Amino acid sequence: MKSSFKSWRWLIRKRNALADGGCGFRMRQLPFMGVVCTVTLFIVYRITNYQYQQTEMDGILQPFDSIKESHLRSRNLDGLPRGIIQARSDLELRPLWATSSSRSKVNGYCNRNLLAMPVGIKQKRNVNAIVQKFLPENFTIILFHYDGNVDGWWDLDWNNKAIHIVAQNQTKWWFAKRFLHPDVVSIYDYIFLWDEDLGVEHFNPRRYLDIVKKEGLEISQPALDPNSTDIHHRITIRARAKKVHRRVYDLRGSVKCSDSSEGPPCTGFVEGMAPVFSRSAWHCTWHLIQNDLVHGWGMDMKLGYCAQGDRTRNVGVVDREYILHKGIQTLGGSGPPAKKASNYDELTKKHSATAFDVRTEIRRQSTWELQIFKERWNQAVEEDKNWVDPFKQDQRRRRRKRQNRIFNF
Repeated sequence: MKSSFKSWRWLIRKRNALADGGCGFRMRQLPFMGVVCTVTLFIVYRITNYQYQQTEMDGILQPFDSIKESHLRSRNLDGLPRGIIQARSDLELRPLWATSSSRSKVNGYCNRNLLAMPVGIKQKRNVNAIVQKFLPENFTIILFHYDGNVDGWWDLDWNNKAIHIVAQNQTKWWFAKRFLHPDVVSIYDYIFLWDEDLGVEHFNPRRYLDIVKKEGLEISQPALDPNSTDIHHRITIRARAKKVHRRVYDLRGSVKCSDSSEGPPCTGFVEGMAPVFSRSAWHCTWHLIQNDLVHGWGMDMKLGYCAQGDRTRNVGVVDREYILHKGIQTLGGSGPPAKKASNYDELTKKHSATAFDVRTEIRRQSTWELQIFKERWNQAVEEDKNWVDPFKQDQRRRRRKRQNRIFNF
């Protein structure tokens, strides 16, 4: 019995000794584990911070690229020191040589806005009147010559101050997609992408931009004189008593515009003849332009998605400064004058079953492109599961507010 008691006591002591030793071992481990955890957290922090800085730098160097394109270009630029990389350009003309005083201003920009127009020699007088309005306000001027005739402009005083780009029978949107990339025009606060057949007797660019800035308009256009030709949407007509208007009320026709209207062409709409874009809005709009759909039909109905917010507030028509749309159709028929045809040739052409009507073909092409653009938009919306239409959400919120007001009343 006594030996049994000793055995039990010995076992208890052994267990206590082991327990004390294990606890001591764990206590000795705690400082070591703390050091390991601290080092690990520091390493994770440095890696995360480095990745963040790299992302920020890539965003500065390639602000308009997708993430995939940005990483690809970053790898392509690995051979250059980062400080030498210039990811943007501009449309400012540079002298072949400069004085010592002007060299110090090599990166200074005096022109902060851009006027870009497709032009043909037949509209030379009208284009001259437009440019004369913009040049005194320090605009950069770029002319897209769709008829191939550049020599006919040399006699104008401002000719050497403008940039001339030539491509036969190409449209405004074709030129804009290829020569007005956001990286190239990023120094300009506002971009005027106008047609050539606009009367500017009652328009001043500086006063116009003062109104645009004060009203917070990201996308805008000057109102149209009621005497204009080819007025397609009532919202573009000048309201004499207003400085700016953002919606129209019209219960005539197939499209009824009232207080409940929440989208184009009743509100949040400008037409394609004389749009004006802020820098941010142009960044979005350039990506909306389809590379192969050169007539741009249907885009005006979607420009509100590039308004950097509420299109019913950020898109508007400026009434105080207005223009006259002359509606002159020139594209497609403005090439070099043909040789005078004989009476026989004229008679043959008149009675030929295969006579070619340029304007009819252009309209047919434009209509086809409109349908393609609509299909692409709908397909893109369907495929992008992460995209949410911001204006449908706004419409639901407004309907609920109206219903609540009616219910409370």
